[in-house]
Amino acid sequence: MSLPSGVAAHPDRSRGRLHPEDRSGPRGPRDIFQRDRDRIVHSVAFRRLRHKTQVFVAPDGDHYRVRLTHSLEVAQIGRTIARALGLNEDLTEALCLAHDLGHPPFGHAGEDALDAALADAGGFDHNAQAIRIVTRLENPYPDFDGLNLSWEALEGLAKHNGPVASPSWALAEADAERDLELGTWPGLEAQVAAISDDIAYDNHDIDDGLRAGLLQIDELIQLPIVSRLWNAIGERHPGLSLEKRQRALVRDMIGTMVGDVLAETKRRVHEAGAETIDEVRSAGRELAGFSGGLAAEERELKRFLYERLYGLDELRPVREEAQRVVAELAAAYRADAGLLPESWRREGGRIQQLRTIGDFVGGMTDRFAIARHEEIVGPVNLPAGRF
Repeated sequence: MSLPSGVAAHPDRSRGRLHPEDRSGPRGPRDIFQRDRDRIVHSVAFRRLRHKTQVFVAPDGDHYRVRLTHSLEVAQIGRTIARALGLNEDLTEALCLAHDLGHPPFGHAGEDALDAALADAGGFDHNAQAIRIVTRLENPYPDFDGLNLSWEALEGLAKHNGPVASPSWALAEADAERDLELGTWPGLEAQVAAISDDIAYDNHDIDDGLRAGLLQIDELIQLPIVSRLWNAIGERHPGLSLEKRQRALVRDMIGTMVGDVLAETKRRVHEAGAETIDEVRSAGRELAGFSGGLAAEERELKRFLYERLYGLDELRPVREEAQRVVAELAAAYRADAGLLPESWRREGGRIQQLRTIGDFVGGMTDRFAIARHEEIVGPVNLPAGRF
């Protein structure tokens, strides 16, 4: 059972870009979605992801994930699913690579601090900030601001987690410019990007947590999905070392989740009778996702990770110090905009100035935020070489 060909995005049927582009220069044989992906890969914001927190703050260890490696792993999973379903691989990959561009330093801890610091200017949301980056802040082209991505790429970034009933100011600004139809579901490529993020996040955080010694395999295998796969690996490979068995577990978890998504997505699309992308958008529900049984097990896994990893008392001082760094940086720039680099001292009213501060602080890497704090505020006490 395959998906109807009409549910996949097709470059020749794209709604195009906001700004007309001069096609006289050398561009190579790439379609609109391939160009979207390449523009993201070559962006400054994408390069900064190599020094932004995934779970462990400012890691010096070579083996822990950061936002960049996470985004690459999401893209690998997303492209695999898209190919198996007959969807557009390039658009899927572009959305996977771009989904975390808006994250500030220190991950969700930094986002919470920056959102609070800018509450009187509409706050800060990393999903909306990704849209702002690709539409306004990245400026490699002579004729327009932003990357001038296709409508489908912008829609997918805006709605990859589903319809948006109450958009933040940054998302509302982008929607006013391009009408991203925020009240509907996005195309399947964006839905695949979202579920690929979940698959990568769950399993790679398990891998990093085990590697760091913060998770114990004896606790993990109390979860049914982990227990089934762990026992199956033991039966296939008796005598396998603990380390190799743990690595095999992560691979098998990813494979199991991907297989479930493929079967369930095909079932839902056919059940909905969707033959076109517009019918996908108007289906009134997510069409790419886990089956009911696996979704319940994945929720249980997430609860476990929040209790045993993200919420650990051992990590609380690190999160609090990271939040202090971001909050005090924002406060310093609010008190004296002259501390901003000259290129960031833009004209405009108070709200615009505060949002510029959000753009600047939000774009920082972990280590740049630490350096700037030490330069203009004071010392930072984040443990070196840990998390």
